[in-house]
Amino acid sequence: MELLVVGAGEMGRWVADTVRSDDSSVEATVAFADRERAIAESAARTRDADVVAADGTSTFDVVCLAVPMSAVPEAVEAYASRATHAIVDVSGEMTDAVAAMREHAPEIERASYHPLFAPPRVPGNVAVVVDEPGPHVSAITGAIEAGGNDVFETTAAEHDGAMETVQAGAHAAVLAWRLAGDDVREEFHTPVSEALDDVADTITEGSPAVYAEIQRAFDGAADVAEAAAEIADADPERFADLYKRARGDRETRSRHE
Repeated sequence: MELLVVGAGEMGRWVADTVRSDDSSVEATVAFADRERAIAESAARTRDADVVAADGTSTFDVVCLAVPMSAVPEAVEAYASRATHAIVDVSGEMTDAVAAMREHAPEIERASYHPLFAPPRVPGNVAVVVDEPGPHVSAITGAIEAGGNDVFETTAAEHDGAMETVQAGAHAAVLAWRLAGDDVREEFHTPVSEALDDVADTITEGSPAVYAEIQRAFDGAADVAEAAAEIADADPERFADLYKRARGDRETRSRHE
């Protein structure tokens, strides 16, 4: 398999390493393309990989887009003609990605993957929408699974709806807690606040651009703000009701659905 990875950042490098790992049964040659050629050269240097021009015309069996979510539709349009058998992405938003691949690559295999982790924390769960199956997509899925990851199928709508909660909402809640809180001595931390502090450290060790992309792509933050305001204004009876809903009380939850 000849694989072109578009976007030579952390996630693009993970794709290359995963497809060509010792655990993978895929025999692949890899090339990187990036708008900043120096980044592609850095990724290729220690991976026995090639570097090709981002605006070139060379073709590959598979093109994998590892670009920011907002750039996926444009990248699909730009690179679809360079894929002879399959085009996939690992960007994290699926509705627009799948729609763009259907439009610009209707005759070849298509899939959208979302590793639900940062590469330093592999292995983990990987969501996938297989829009047009085939041997090349199956080989990539197999390589990801061989790395110890759990690949599960979903739909674009289900995935993007889930990201409102597990990404946009969760990140907003944790960052808001960190921003609203004061510095306290370590001895004052409770098990809950200590856990939140650890999660906030995890989020803030990454790139703000990545988290801004998530907030742009998915709703969720406004719902968290609304829920926080409701908690702040609740009388004891209303607070108890909200508490039961958060706990998962089925009877209470059903009254609000």
